[in-house]
Amino acid sequence: MESLAQYPVIFEQRVAWGDMDAFGHVNNAVYYRYIESARLAYLDRLNILVGPLLTVVATNQCRYLKPVVYPDQLKIGVRIEDIGTTSFRMSYLLWSEHQQSIVAISEAVLVCINKNSMQKMPIPEDVQQIIRNLENTVEHTV
Repeated sequence: MESLAQYPVIFEQRVAWGDMDAFGHVNNAVYYRYIESARLAYLDRLNILVGPLLTVVATNQCRYLKPVVYPDQLKIGVRIEDIGTTSFRMSYLLWSEHQQSIVAISEAVLVCINKNSMQKMPIPEDVQQIIRNLENTVEHTV
């Protein structure tokens, strides 16, 4: 079983009353907003989006393990699982403070785009090294 300690970036997300749906739990679509915020925290930590590189989500999925309700505080672990030529795969672990357990897991593939040409671009070697250095802080190898 994985734990947050295996993720180099932990994003904290407070569950708002308005995040719940008519069934009394956080709506499934809201999880993607939470994950997006966590992803941006990771990318900000890399400080790579100030140059010509942009990222776009090519695919994403979420596996809901337990319902989340207000009030709660989620901790979302973020890491990169593997790096391709023009894309990388991120994984997310969503931990509920209230339940003291994992409530969802998610993955997304992000494609790197040149912000000037809006075309796919190879991930620069220095960016790959920045990612590896961050992942190594929790002894995770990419």
